[in-house]
Amino acid sequence: MSGRFVRASKYRHVFGKSTRKEFCYDNLRISRNAWDTNLIKANPEYLSVNWEASGGGAFAVIPLNEKGKVPEIIPLFRGHTSAVLDTDWNPFNDRIVASASDDGKVMIWEVPQDFTLFTDAEEPADVSPVAKFGGHSRKVGQVLFNPAAENILASASGDLTIKLWDVNAGSASLSLKHPDIVQSLSWNASGSMLVTTSRDKKVRVWDARQERPASEHSGHEGAKNSRVVWLGEQNRFATTAIVNWRYGNPVPPPPIGGFHTLDSISGVCMPFWDDSCHCLYLAGKGDGNIRYFEYENDKFEFLSEYKSGDPQRGIAFLPKRGVNVHENEVMRGFKTVNDSYIEPISFTVPRRAETFQSDIFPPAVGLKPAMSTQEWLSGKEALPPKINFEDIYEGNPVSEVPADFKPTPAPAPAPAAKPAPKKEPEPAPAPAAARSPPPSMRDQSSSIAAMASKYEDDDAANDDDETSSFEEISKPVSRKPVSPTKTTSAPLPKPAALKSPTLTSPSTFSPTAASAPAPSSSNNNNTSTPAGVQNTLTEIKQLLETQTKMITSQGQQIVVLTGEVDSLKKRVGSGTQDQSERIRQLELELESLRS
Repeated sequence: MSGRFVRASKYRHVFGKSTRKEFCYDNLRISRNAWDTNLIKANPEYLSVNWEASGGGAFAVIPLNEKGKVPEIIPLFRGHTSAVLDTDWNPFNDRIVASASDDGKVMIWEVPQDFTLFTDAEEPADVSPVAKFGGHSRKVGQVLFNPAAENILASASGDLTIKLWDVNAGSASLSLKHPDIVQSLSWNASGSMLVTTSRDKKVRVWDARQERPASEHSGHEGAKNSRVVWLGEQNRFATTAIVNWRYGNPVPPPPIGGFHTLDSISGVCMPFWDDSCHCLYLAGKGDGNIRYFEYENDKFEFLSEYKSGDPQRGIAFLPKRGVNVHENEVMRGFKTVNDSYIEPISFTVPRRAETFQSDIFPPAVGLKPAMSTQEWLSGKEALPPKINFEDIYEGNPVSEVPADFKPTPAPAPAPAAKPAPKKEPEPAPAPAAARSPPPSMRDQSSSIAAMASKYEDDDAANDDDETSSFEEISKPVSRKPVSPTKTTSAPLPKPAALKSPTLTSPSTFSPTAASAPAPSSSNNNNTSTPAGVQNTLTEIKQLLETQTKMITSQGQQIVVLTGEVDSLKKRVGSGTQDQSERIRQLELELESLRS
């Protein structure tokens, strides 16, 4: 069999769709600081943007529904004395955001209720932090909330430490000492392990609550900064560009399948993991494209690539609970363009069905943490509960499913869904083909004449007495059909020309005769009920009306044919034998129609 084998996957046709400029977030002043972070972060309600601000560090918060050009002066989140380097949203509270700065501080902020960028004030009031943490002695480059425990925040600093903060208490409960500056960090799904990359080209997995590395690996060589992302609930993590590692104790295993180059991004490669769909998105700084892969059988299978001529310097992806299920959107990203506007990119699975597509929307983490701060500090390990996307689709209150919920091995809906070719019932033979041949003219005349004479002598006085339905009656003795007083109707066409082959109307009834009920006769021995008689008479009238129209149509046809014969005779005169033969055939056909 010729052709290339195509791997079955429900995400094989995911494609990225850009947004028109008027629906982007424009007139921004995105920070030009050279520190290597993503510059923006997103949740289902807001975007946080590292801002190019004078007089100290600041960042902006943009409501997602306020698209278009933002005002020249907007309320900023001010409090740092130097540039803001990174921000992160609380995964369980869409109004809480943390920031890290060049001033060595970590701050916690709460977005005011009904926050908007469009105010009537000439100088809109800036927002102040609700908490300040000052435990680092050098710049803080990254902040990242724990994905399972409530209010646990990790911050990585140039002082070679990663501090784990109890946000409620405002103190650093734990501290991880790192041998070199951290370039990126990522939690596993239960929030018990932390993986980091650093300038010493090492990848370390930390048992966070033990404050020690559980394993250490040799990472990527070269001058480019390396990034890492934990593959959610998998016992795996990936580093760019790109290696798939298995976490194990006590001996750190080598990368699964060795080192593989999945792309050739020239700048720093920023990875993002979608745990519900098992898809990895890769975006490069200075590159306009976004590549995405599906993780299956310990391999990354290339799906597709979103291409753009506008390079990004920063990028963020929504938590899964923020996607538009009605548009079959499986992921949404936001990329910075020219440090002046942010463009949303929607990744969708094109499908025609207008119902909820459960196979591409498995349950994902919602807004409820798996444990409290104290439970996490005391050693508890758990996964946060997940939400059912079908409730979101239907507009119902969102229900939870167990954290360990696994959709019934529906790996590839592909063949599964190939609805076992519904053995479509053998197309019943076309009704037309099953019908018996149309009745002849003689049969039609006999049939209608018999039906008419059967009720000819019925007593019309009892028509309204009963309402019973039509009952089958025995076939009456056929009578000689009553001849109409004068038949001026044109002859019927040949059976093949009839539009309704099931009609059984007489060819000799004239419209006048059909419109009047048959006279009553005392000699009629018919035993049918008056109501049945009335129904049958109505039926006969309808048949006769149809027949009258057909007779009129055939009369017109005869006139046309007669005209054609006369015309041919005039033109041919003593013409050829073939022409004479044609005229004879037409005359015979006319004669046949008239008879």
